[in-house]
Amino acid sequence: MEREAMEFDVVIVGAGPAGLSAACRVMQLAKEKEQEITVCVVEKGSEVGAHILSGAVLEPRALDELFPTWQEMGAPLATKVTGDKFYLYTSATGAITLPGFAIPKPTHNDGNYIVSMGNVCRWLAEQAEGLGVEVYPGFSAAEVLYHEDGSVKGIATGDMGISATGEQKDSYMPGMELHAKYTLFAEGCRGHLGKQLIEHFSLDSDKAPQHYGIGIKEIWEIDPANHEEGLVEHGLGWPLSENGASGGGFLYHAENNQVYLGLITDLSYSNPNLSPFEEFQRWKHHPTVSKHLEGGTRLTYGARAITKGGYNSLPKMHFPGGLLIGCEAGTLNSVKIKGNHTAMKSGMVAAEAVVEAIMQGDSRPADLESFAQKFEASWAYEELYTTRNFSGFMHKFGFLIGSALVWIDQTIFKGKMPFTLKDEKPDHAALKPAAQSKQIDYPKPDNKISFDRLSSVFLSNTNHEEDQPCHLTLKDPGIPLAVNLPKWNEPAQRYCPAGVYEIVEDEQGQRFQINAQNCVHCKTCDIKDPSQNIVWVTPEGFGGPNYPNM
Repeated sequence: MEREAMEFDVVIVGAGPAGLSAACRVMQLAKEKEQEITVCVVEKGSEVGAHILSGAVLEPRALDELFPTWQEMGAPLATKVTGDKFYLYTSATGAITLPGFAIPKPTHNDGNYIVSMGNVCRWLAEQAEGLGVEVYPGFSAAEVLYHEDGSVKGIATGDMGISATGEQKDSYMPGMELHAKYTLFAEGCRGHLGKQLIEHFSLDSDKAPQHYGIGIKEIWEIDPANHEEGLVEHGLGWPLSENGASGGGFLYHAENNQVYLGLITDLSYSNPNLSPFEEFQRWKHHPTVSKHLEGGTRLTYGARAITKGGYNSLPKMHFPGGLLIGCEAGTLNSVKIKGNHTAMKSGMVAAEAVVEAIMQGDSRPADLESFAQKFEASWAYEELYTTRNFSGFMHKFGFLIGSALVWIDQTIFKGKMPFTLKDEKPDHAALKPAAQSKQIDYPKPDNKISFDRLSSVFLSNTNHEEDQPCHLTLKDPGIPLAVNLPKWNEPAQRYCPAGVYEIVEDEQGQRFQINAQNCVHCKTCDIKDPSQNIVWVTPEGFGGPNYPNM
């Protein structure tokens, strides 16, 4: 069966904040200029928002520009930040509350909102459809299509109904080709197609390696006596510092006696015995966190990698026929601990460049160099440039000295220090051999505050069609046992927050088992595997987590 093809002016891959903002802005501009433009958004989640996971405290600056009357339009921003706390966790029981002047100015949250970005994206999708955008959830963009001249032609969605052995089942349906004048890739952190495009067009050839974190999040319903709606809490230090790692925790008091809490572990950590999932369980037992959770009920769980290299790792975002936008490129502002507003702005700038090009009537897709000029003139670019030294400071000097240098850079020099500090070591190359690393004995969960992986994954509502090709592919199936196990004690067993990877021993000996059904699409394995042997590819549409309001 041949693939059918559909033609659009603009195809957008990913219904996240960047992709949906781009879609809305294209249609707004088309209406202003009385230009007919067709836009399609494809989303691999079962519904818009199903794969969205973010803290999240939202700075509404981009939303104010996109929909100035968003409050009257019913946007789900109900909880305005009423208080900011920042802790330095000194030990398993100790913490110092840092005064406001000790926190870099961009980190403050005045005027921001505690939100579910899943619900924000659902709302944005409604606005996009109201403007005439076609939104197709449940379709994985599996392949980039090219014209003969090498420019991007569009994408193809994945085939449905392929068995685990590669045969066509009775339910087989070939994927569909979506052709466009311009294709915007907004898959989020470590996008499967974005990764290919960066390599294909050498978009990062003059940049520092991208850097990442793994964010693990839960939503709890807590005792009203322990709840303070609008309070935002962040912290650095223990437990990650105890094991030579960096990152930080967050706890946001949302509406309805709910708190959003999580721990971000920088994937530049060096000890292969470290488990970000177990570090998160430990962090929840810190008194500043557990005092809120005691007597509460855990509602949901999820995990997602975060692109945090910032300006120094930002690839060229334009290429013939398309653009990378949002976290696909890495527009997160690490000092603010926020990326949704900059992702949205990148999508809006992309829309301006695309509409301008379409109106010029070029017969073949151009390289949208105008996007770079427009983006560099935006406040989003200014934010990224003035926070460019964050990763360098934190990775090279550790969290204590690094944090002090970030404070000096942001508060005194306002991001205008006369140098740029880059971290040139990729995260996967940071692991030391297991023989040179200390063992870490993690406590068993108490099933009140801390839990195991499998019960956690259950709360993510993750599901995949079982009889399909494994979407967690190995370049060389022998490497996990022959290389990763003896050298690094096969760290995939620990860096995966969903229990996907196991070393199993049976009568035949040891084998590397992949429990793909558990995968929450966080992409940590694609990033942190020290041999760069694991390649995450798109599973069948609808597969993965089904987050209700993450």
